[in-house]
Amino acid sequence: VLLQAYGGGLVQAGDSLRLSCAASGGRFSSYAMGWFRQAPGKEREFVAAINWKGDITYYGDSVKGRFAVSRDNAKNSVYLQMNSLKPEDTAVYYCAADTYGVITRDVVALVGEYDYWGQGTQVTVSS
Repeated sequence: VLLQAYGGGLVQAGDSLRLSCAASGGRFSSYAMGWFRQAPGKEREFVAAINWKGDITYYGDSVKGRFAVSRDNAKNSVYLQMNSLKPEDTAVYYCAADTYGVITRDVVALVGEYDYWGQGTQVTVSS
């Protein structure tokens, strides 16, 4: 499974940005998908996740109410809509696939829960 995240860039605080992650190989429609981010000198942080069907989503506390995860199984893609961006959202954003498909609240934020990772896309929010 190959995951490629894109859509990052340099924006100002308060702006919006939409990240995309395209998957190839494997059975994307059966995978749960997650978004994580990592800022310099910090651990990888859970941002959002969506189950295989797209009807269950989870969010990290720092992005709740501002970010929205969605997917289009026909396009083998998952998206992260980021609104009201803050300088502290600056990080490299990664998409990840959980091949089990059914993801629960107690494991959704665990890096080890995911089997495949994309290369990351940089998001920089200026103040």
